[in-house]
Amino acid sequence: FIVKSIVRDVVSSDRSVHRDTMNYMGILLDDSNRKPVCRLHFNHSPKYLGLFDENKKQERTQLDSIDDIYNYAEQLKATALRYDEQEQPN
Repeated sequence: FIVKSIVRDVVSSDRSVHRDTMNYMGILLDDSNRKPVCRLHFNHSPKYLGLFDENKKQERTQLDSIDDIYNYAEQLKATALRYDEQEQPN
């Protein structure tokens, strides 16, 4: 819900969904595997936040606390906005 509340500044909150897998919880835009906003690797210690660049390459960042996710708000918003802009007709 932290990620959903962060990206709601740039996309509607009902477009952000989570999908849990064996290794991570993915936060997706429009419930599409092609639009990952981030991945939460919380199954083991230490915990990691997976952020995606323009090429959808994941970079894992260690979290000391769940609240550390707020430190990456601008990156999360930029990722969600990037997918949203790709959908807009020219």
